[in-house]
Amino acid sequence: MITKDAVETAKRVLAIEAEAIRALIGKLDGEFGKAVDMICSSAGRVVVCGMGKSGIIGQKIASTLASTGTPAFFLHPAEGVHGDIGMLMKNDVLIAISNSGETEELIKIIPIVKRMGVKMIAMTGRKDSALGRHGDVVLDVGVAEEACPMGLAPTASTTAALAMGDALAVALIEKKGFREEDFAGLHPAGSLGRRLMRVSELMHAGSSLPRVSPRTPMRDAILEMTAKRMGLTGVFDGARLVGVVTDGDLRRALEKGADIMERTAAEVMTGNPKTINGESLAEAALRMMEEHSITSLFVVGENGEAEGVVHMHDLLKAGVV
Repeated sequence: MITKDAVETAKRVLAIEAEAIRALIGKLDGEFGKAVDMICSSAGRVVVCGMGKSGIIGQKIASTLASTGTPAFFLHPAEGVHGDIGMLMKNDVLIAISNSGETEELIKIIPIVKRMGVKMIAMTGRKDSALGRHGDVVLDVGVAEEACPMGLAPTASTTAALAMGDALAVALIEKKGFREEDFAGLHPAGSLGRRLMRVSELMHAGSSLPRVSPRTPMRDAILEMTAKRMGLTGVFDGARLVGVVTDGDLRRALEKGADIMERTAAEVMTGNPKTINGESLAEAALRMMEEHSITSLFVVGENGEAEGVVHMHDLLKAGVV
C-alpha cells in the first residue's frame, strides 16, 4: 500500500524535476542556435559521449537523433580511451555530457578530440568546468538541486540533460525539414512502421478496382459492387473518376422511394468523391476517413487518374488502426 509520505515524496521529486526543465528555458541563448547550426553544417555524424547516468541519457539522445534524420551513435568514454576513439572522424560533432564537467574519462579524450579537429558541444551543469572551457559550444543544463534528498544521485540533472537533448533533436527536425515520410523510412517495423506505410502499398488496383461507367444500369453496378466486395464502385468517364456509388448511396436512394434498378450509376452516384495520393501515408488515409466518416478512398496519381482504392478494412488488416 502506498503511504501518504510516499506520495508526498513523489510529488516533491516531480516538482523539482519539472522546475529543472522549466529553468532551462531561461538558459537558452545563442549557444543553442550555434549547436543546431554546427550539427546541420557538419558532413559527419553526431557522436554522443557520457559516463554513468549521463551515458545512459547520451544513449537516448543519440537514438532520438538517429531516428529523426541526424546520423548519430553513442561512444562510451571509458572505451574511448582504450581505442574506441577511433570511431570518431574529422567531420563529426561530439556532444559530451557531464553535469560536473569534470568527469575524468571525458576529460581524457578532449586532447584527442581537439587534435582531430572534431567540434565539441559541451552539455554540462558548470560552464566554467574543464569540459565547459574546452567546448566549442556550451549548453547549460545546470539545476538548482537534485531530487535525491542527499543531493547525490543524479535525478533532476539527468532529466534536464535529457530534455535539452530532445530540444536539440526537435530543433534539428525543423531546421532540416524532416517529414513524416522521412520518419516512415527510418521506422519500417512495429506499430510506427505500420501507421506510416504508404497508401500505394495497401490499395486495390488493376482488375480489383471496382469500376463502372456513368451509363451503367444500377443492376450491373450492384453486381460490380458485390463482385469486388468493397461496398462501393467508382464511376468512370473514360479514365477520369467522376463519382462513387456506395452502400450508403443505395440506402439513400431507396429511402427516397426510387426504383434504383431503373436508374443508371450517374443518377445514384455521389459526385466529386474524396481521393488521396498513393504516396500519402496510410496514417493520412485513416485521418481522412475518420474526418469524413467514410470507409474507402480512391487513390489518384499526379495526372488525376485513379490508380486504386483503399478500404478501412485494408488499414485494419495492416495494423494501421
